[in-house]
This record gives sequence, C-alpha cells and structure tokens, in this order.
Amino acid sequence: MTADLSKGSRVSPLAAPLTAADIDEAAERISGVVTRSPLQFNERLSEATGANVYLKREDLQAVRSYKVRGAFNLMAQLSPEELAAGVVCSSAGNHAQGFAMACRSMRTHGRVYVPAKTPKQKRDRIRYHGREFIELIAGGSTYDLAAAAALDDVARTGATLVPPYDDLRTMAGQGTIAAEVLDQLDDEPDLVIVPVGGGGCIAGITTYLAERASSTSVLGVEPAGAASMIAALAAGEPVTLDHVDQFVDGAAVARAGALPYAALAAAGDMVALTTVDEGAVCTAMLDLYQNDGIIAEPAGALSVTALLEADIEPGSTVVCLISGGNNDVSRYNEVVERSLVHLGLKHYFLVDFPQEPGALRRFLDEVLGPGDDITLFEYVKRNNRETGEALCGVELSAATDLEGLLARMQDSDIHVELLEPGSPTYRYLT
Repeated sequence: MTADLSKGSRVSPLAAPLTAADIDEAAERISGVVTRSPLQFNERLSEATGANVYLKREDLQAVRSYKVRGAFNLMAQLSPEELAAGVVCSSAGNHAQGFAMACRSMRTHGRVYVPAKTPKQKRDRIRYHGREFIELIAGGSTYDLAAAAALDDVARTGATLVPPYDDLRTMAGQGTIAAEVLDQLDDEPDLVIVPVGGGGCIAGITTYLAERASSTSVLGVEPAGAASMIAALAAGEPVTLDHVDQFVDGAAVARAGALPYAALAAAGDMVALTTVDEGAVCTAMLDLYQNDGIIAEPAGALSVTALLEADIEPGSTVVCLISGGNNDVSRYNEVVERSLVHLGLKHYFLVDFPQEPGALRRFLDEVLGPGDDITLFEYVKRNNRETGEALCGVELSAATDLEGLLARMQDSDIHVELLEPGSPTYRYLT
C-alpha cells in the first residue's frame, strides 16, 4: 500500500500539540549527550536514482540508533523528585539501550522490562550502556507482557514511564534529527525518507520540517507485515493489527502511537506513507553492507529500500534516515535467504521421485540447468533414501532461469511441486 506523495498545504503550528520550538529546545537539551550524526552523500544511490542522495547516519550514535534522543529529552525534563522515584521502560531493543545510556549520563536509576526470550547479546548491550544505573527484569514471554509488567511497576512504585514514541517529549527529542539535517545542508531537501514503527520519529521530523522548511516532503516507510500507521490513517484512529511480521523488529509495531498519529494526520499532503517487502529490505541491507560498509538493522534499511522503489525526481535532494545499526550477525543467514527469495533466485520444490533406481540421477542431469545450484536436499520420508518425496532448494544464477527449469520439470516423469513463498507449506518446511 502506498499513499500519494505531493507537496500540498503546510500544517499550521497550532494544528498539532508538538511544535518546532519544542524540538529546538530539545536540541539544546540533548546537545551535550547525543552525537550530531553525520549526513553523508552517497554516490551509489545517487547514480541509481538520478537524485542527490544523503544518508543521515543515526546508526553511528553511541547506542547505534536515534532512540537516545527521545529518552534523554524526556528524562531531562523530569523534576528531582521524579528522578529520585526512578524511571521505567519496556523494550528489548534500541529504546532500552537509549534509555540505559540516558540513565547513566544523568546518574538516575532505571528499570528495563524485557521479554524472557530477549537474546543475551541485547541484554548485555543494555547493561553495558546503563552499568550500575540499570536493573534488567524479564517481564514475561512476550513484549506485551513485559510492557504490562512495566506499567504495573509504575503504578506500584510511582516511577515515571519513558515511552519509546507515544509521548510529546520523546517525539521532540527524535525530531531533532530534522533540525540537524537542515543545518547540515546548504539548501533544504526536497524529500526526507523516514522509517516508521510507532511513529514518534516521523512525527517529530514532519512537525519540524512543516515549520522550518518551505517545500520539503516526507515519505514514511513501514514494513509490509507491520503497516500500523497506514492502518491508523485509513481508519481515522490508531487500530491494532491482527498479525505483525516480527522480522523488521525495530518497526514491528502492532498499533501506532496516538500522538504520532495525530501529528501525521494534521500534516496533510506534505507527508505520505508506503510499505516495502521484507525481502526487499534484506536486499537493501546486504547492498549497504557490501557496497557502503554500513551495517544497518532491518528497520535501518527501510528508507533506502523505499528510495529504490519510489518515483524520485531526477536532480532532487533526498535524505534517507539510517535509523539504527543494532543487527545481530547470527541473523545474516536469514537475511541472505529472504533476499534471494525476493530477487527470484531461490526456490523450493517438493520432488516426488518415482519408485525406480536412477531417478535422482535423472533429476540432476536432465532437470537442473548448468547454472542451477542445489542448496538444500532432504528426504521427507527418512526411512527411504532411494525413492520418495524430497524437499529441494535450488538457487538460480538468474531469475529468468526459472521458466526453463519449470519447463524441464514439466517434461520430466518426476512430479515436482513449486512451493510458493508465504504459503502454509512453504513456511512449515523452511
């Protein structure tokens, strides 16, 4: 789903509760703690699109994401009594690390509630940034249970909750990205492309650009499997998605924030939203790493993914927000797999070999082409290694080779079933 992008009327500062002045104040407030991230011209993406493409490198923050901006801005406005009572957040990712860094920099004790299944690597990073000022608590088997435990803590202890996006102070801190972009460019950009999860970052950026720029448009990007903000704008209010694909974990939000939704609804035509396929995100991640040396997490690659799919005006100036780089290297096998499937280079088949000797040899010699590579071969019936049904993964040298492979399968006396991505059988077998 894609919303039309056009430059229309600008939102009035009075139409939304957050203002550019709030964001300017936040920029001053966080300046001693948060890094002014680089804005880097990217030759590869500029040549690919015909535009002048810049990458705003929030992955180079100390916590490798922009989340510290909002957490610190909120906490810096708490009273001494509120700070003494402690602060609480629920998160298993970037927000928790930004929160932990803010706690240590302010020497304020905080509690982080994480799902019990949160990987050790993420727990270690949260503890590293917070040191002795952070208590890490496993609050249930899912994020929703961890969030409920955090709310119970706040009600029981009087501590202050630090939300990841649905708070004006959080949104203002995240909106400081836009203030930096305008200061780093000689002229205002034509388009800023922003990843969207709960919506705090895009709401802050849009609010600032609406007042401080004359004609800059904003394109928000959601993963296709978690388009909660598009659903909210379509319904006229935030709604809860029935299912969320968790792969783009930094943007896998089932319900957009109420305050970010209100800000975007007030922005009118200057902002548009689109979705991108998770497989395309994986391809963008790999291209960023292999060509530009940028280790982007899935959410961090959303903007570049959308850039390459959008109708970009040649010669325009485009800024893509690389929102984070907290990527677990153990996930790269899945990233490569999803990319190959998206590009049409990886396919899976159920092959039913006839009950006769030499069937497997004929399949290899007569069905597979010279550029086809078997990446998986596993008999489904484990008690018979000579005949029967097998799961076969094939990687092609070019996506156009699939047509010939399917034709040879059709001409063969071996029954072959192509497993379609997204089907129940495909998900079960892979």
